[in-house]
Amino acid sequence: MILTILGWIVFGLIVGFIARALVPGKDDIGILPTIGLGILGSVVGGLVFSLFSGRIELSNPLGWIGSVIFAIILLIIYNRVTGRKRARR
Repeated sequence: MILTILGWIVFGLIVGFIARALVPGKDDIGILPTIGLGILGSVVGGLVFSLFSGRIELSNPLGWIGSVIFAIILLIIYNRVTGRKRARR
């Protein structure tokens, strides 16, 4: 149980950082929102894209791609709603 939770936290952190790296500009969010963004993107995107392949498992490449895509979408929505996005200098 603890290892599962730690796995989701690490996975969420990785996906969140990838999403933040792919969205242009500086994101003024901390590590906890990044983890939350990655976990939420992983749950939604990983499930949706895994359904296309018929396999729901962590090693599914479509699940990883879906996780990052949905995390990017969530990050863009978050930045629009909060107005926290600044241009890089």
